[in-house]
Amino acid sequence: MTDSYFTPFKQSIESYSLPEKFTFPFYYKPHPLCMLAVKYLQQDLVVQGVGEQDFSLNSVDEARGNGKMLGVLLVLNTQGEVGYLSAFSGQVVEQNNGPKFVPPVFDILDENGFFLTGQVEINQLNQRISQLEQNPEIAKYTQLLTTERACAQLEIQQHRHVMIEGRKERKAERLTAQAKLGEAEFEQLKITLGKHSVQQKNQLKDLNTQWQQRIEIAEQKLHQITVEITALKQERKQQSKSLQQKVFEHYAFLNINGVKQDLNTLFSNTVRGQPPAGAGDCAAPKLLQHAFSHSLKPLALAEFWWGPPPKSEIRQHGQFYGSCQGKCQPILAHMLEGMTIDDNPLLINPALGKTIDIVYEDDSMVVINKPAEFLSVPGKNITDSIFSRMVQQYPNARGPLIVHRLDMSTSGLMVIALTKQAHQRLQQQFIQRTVKKRYIALLDGELEADEGVIDLPLRVDLDDRPRQLVCHDYGKPAQTHWQVITRQLAQTKVYFFPITGRTHQLRVHSAHVKGLNMPIKGDDLYGRGSSRLHLHAESLEIAHPMTKKQMHFQVDATF
Repeated sequence: MTDSYFTPFKQSIESYSLPEKFTFPFYYKPHPLCMLAVKYLQQDLVVQGVGEQDFSLNSVDEARGNGKMLGVLLVLNTQGEVGYLSAFSGQVVEQNNGPKFVPPVFDILDENGFFLTGQVEINQLNQRISQLEQNPEIAKYTQLLTTERACAQLEIQQHRHVMIEGRKERKAERLTAQAKLGEAEFEQLKITLGKHSVQQKNQLKDLNTQWQQRIEIAEQKLHQITVEITALKQERKQQSKSLQQKVFEHYAFLNINGVKQDLNTLFSNTVRGQPPAGAGDCAAPKLLQHAFSHSLKPLALAEFWWGPPPKSEIRQHGQFYGSCQGKCQPILAHMLEGMTIDDNPLLINPALGKTIDIVYEDDSMVVINKPAEFLSVPGKNITDSIFSRMVQQYPNARGPLIVHRLDMSTSGLMVIALTKQAHQRLQQQFIQRTVKKRYIALLDGELEADEGVIDLPLRVDLDDRPRQLVCHDYGKPAQTHWQVITRQLAQTKVYFFPITGRTHQLRVHSAHVKGLNMPIKGDDLYGRGSSRLHLHAESLEIAHPMTKKQMHFQVDATF
């Protein structure tokens, strides 16, 4: 039986070599046949779109709809034909699939399924809760409770102040009387003053009891009105949790050996312990699930962004991206088990065979020119780094050594402290932002303006580390001053003057739609990869940690 989602190539592919191994999905260069499949898919998108979603374009026009991550899977069918499958991540206008896209692993939008039935029940609870919350008595007794608590706090604070003043007055009276009164009279005075102290303490105790009783009465009245609401909210919470767990159980993923595991099992050993929102609905798991379910052999994978960029993430129209770590890593690790996969390039030491140039050296500090693709500090899988090399080269150095960091892919000037005191003084300069830094970068595109300041707060993408997101709610402040040097051949060379020093700050500020909207050339995370990331820490001005003399270092970029 012919699979309606299997798309044969429109041209002969005899001149193409088939992949020897399947794609490592988190970091890859698309296979030429995947590139060809993407070309055909994008042509179809421009003409037809998907359902009510306008994937045609003009579809890079933000007013025409939201962008999507799409993917193609190169497959071999049982007749020996090579073709491809297509999928999109998430949903499109309340739909899970379309005429050219494989279906979801589990269709929660099935009209006859348990999910929509469960949603109806939860919505009915929501409506009942909303109706009950309209009771005007709730606002009345909520306000009463707030007033009682505020009055209690105020009156008790006032009495505590009276007690404090009373203690001061009694102390002063004792000091004065001690010199004037006889021993017996003074003892009698102390007894009298002690009774005053006890009286005020008892008054405070009575005051606390009185207000506690009044507050409890207000709480009981409010509870009587809201007890049904509380019970319904608890019921809603339990139903939602139960429904979500049932959904996770029905997201069951195959691998090439026919072994099936659901989301609950796959995420049980992760840091979160449970699947994040949207897990299982990405393009890659959908594609592999359909292939395994229909006797199609997966050969290679490629995913790309289509349409306007999202508000937070860096996504460029038409660019290829790896699968997300947080949502897809546990799923794909299972689905690809038993298959021959390309080596993980992230496990290969990029610094192998590279040397570090010493720009300046004395007893307190060293200034180096860090090569591109060289870790500043040891990583999770690779220990070779600037830190490890400095430990080898300066065995008598003391302290943390590393004062500041450069991204692995960024080249340029770094200062290394050789003593604890030098480290403390140098690091303080970075904290106080008295260090003057200048980077040079080559952007993919020609900027119209000559200079400006980018102010976009950043935080890590919890679902796809180490990527960073623009986040106005939880991000840390990040500002970058930029200035154009030259424009040539659809590229712009710029200076960057980072005011703050967030992870990937210059890369995100360059690529984000509300930044320069032009990724740095060679940025394989936020743009298009090439021979290297064209970002270099060119200039560094810093005060010597011991002599306090201002020192300026500069190393020109080699790109």
